[in-house]
Amino acid sequence: MATLGTQNISTSFSQLLKVESLSPISGSLQAITSGNDTASALSLSTTEVKSTGSLTVSSSSILSGPVTFGTNFTASTGTATIGTASIGTATISTATIPLQLGAITFGSNITASTGTATIGTLFSSGPATFGTSITASTGTATIGTIVATSETVTNSTISNRITSGTYRIGASGPSIVQAAYTTATIGTATLGTMTTASSNSTGTFAMSGVALGDIVIGAANLAFTGAYPIANFSAVSADVARYNLFNASATSLSTITGGTITAFSLRTTA
Repeated sequence: MATLGTQNISTSFSQLLKVESLSPISGSLQAITSGNDTASALSLSTTEVKSTGSLTVSSSSILSGPVTFGTNFTASTGTATIGTASIGTATISTATIPLQLGAITFGSNITASTGTATIGTLFSSGPATFGTSITASTGTATIGTIVATSETVTNSTISNRITSGTYRIGASGPSIVQAAYTTATIGTATLGTMTTASSNSTGTFAMSGVALGDIVIGAANLAFTGAYPIANFSAVSADVARYNLFNASATSLSTITGGTITAFSLRTTA
């Protein structure tokens, strides 16, 4: 108050602060004015502080109650750390999100414009749409039922047995539910019975994944002299297939040695 000591009361009213009404500060907000009733941007009550202009805090500020942001929240520098946030609609241009331990729902998509987006376990209870491709660079990608209008498979390695959901052929065609592939060696002694005309040689070979009712297609790569024998194949039990090689030549085969059978099986449903 020292600056008022040399002034007259009538000329120093404008330098004093007061509430806008004649009543003291109460439960209702009142604007803080100068002595000549010039209103400031600040209003006070016994329970509330309000500013109609910009609010600048030059040091740390602690807000112990709920905080509402009318339009946006900005950390111009440094890091803004928020514990638990409930956000209705948010637009995030650039964000670094650390480990998420709970469930996360993406309304439309998640995109990594640069670098690599690594997602651990992805569970989709509804339809999932992949814009271009799905790749398992390591490990195993297990897919149940696939319905596709067209597929292109490149750089794929298929080993002895394929176990999958359902592969449908065409809009109303059969579904492939199991496939198996194998090779087996046939010895010379086993084929000795084919050296006479109109004779045959039969036997079985192991084929992991095949079962009764499967379609078995195969080929016999044999060394012989004369007409090529007729070959057919069938499944006789779980993991066992049978070959039947028939010498359709009217004359005996002078030379026939062992070789290799290559077989492929399919199991389908309507």
